[in-house]
Amino acid sequence: MSRGGGSARLWVFDFDGTLSPLVPDRNAAQLHPASRALLKALAEDPGSRVAVLSSRSIEDLAGRIPVGNLFLGGGSGLEWRLPAGHRIGPGEAAEARRDKTRGAVLPLLSKISSVPGVEIEDKRWSLAVHFRRVPPEGLDAVHSLVLELERLSGIRVFSGPAAAEVQLLPSADKSFGIRKLCGFLRFSPSGGRIFYAGDDENDAAAMRWVIAMKGKAVAVGNGIRMTGVRHVDGPASLAHAVRAMARLGRRAVPASEGRSEG
Repeated sequence: MSRGGGSARLWVFDFDGTLSPLVPDRNAAQLHPASRALLKALAEDPGSRVAVLSSRSIEDLAGRIPVGNLFLGGGSGLEWRLPAGHRIGPGEAAEARRDKTRGAVLPLLSKISSVPGVEIEDKRWSLAVHFRRVPPEGLDAVHSLVLELERLSGIRVFSGPAAAEVQLLPSADKSFGIRKLCGFLRFSPSGGRIFYAGDDENDAAAMRWVIAMKGKAVAVGNGIRMTGVRHVDGPASLAHAVRAMARLGRRAVPASEGRSEG
């Protein structure tokens, strides 16, 4: 595929907390209207390639993004769906390693899930430990068990204020995902032609690489602190900022946009 040459620009977005406001029920996450309009406008620009990169599965992600002509990355970029529907995956060897690692980590996850309020979400290539609903008296136990998770070999844990993401293939963070995208697009990220927006520790890995490539990175909220990263309040503010960067025209954006928590 050679669509990434010339002066084309690549725009990559996380989904949860970036294009979608964080919500108490992760199954209720929806694309913000301003995000939908932004993705549609970028996808219609012949000089732009547009991707959404998430730790969710491809199937879960695709059902939440009713916009065509996008590259969708699931499992932090281990799998990709191209605009025409073709799928690119990591192969059977990676799937076998994932399944072996899942089996090794399940006993400790089972112990964590016994804490009242904890929910375990299987995202195929990662396992998310959600503890937003854990009562205050149970949080110390959860944090102690998450520390045990972080000490296990063969995995990588991204910790957040209300969840911990267990990567079953430790090298497969979103930096890996965005580099894989550039590879099959034959897109050279040099010259500041690449952009990334996200909101958590996994996204920060992608942002470091994008900034090293002289690209631009925007963090939604205050979860990422990194030199060279611009911060915005929420999805509508992000859409406003990206429209200005892409010279897509202006849209009205609320002066103050809070983030719901999920």
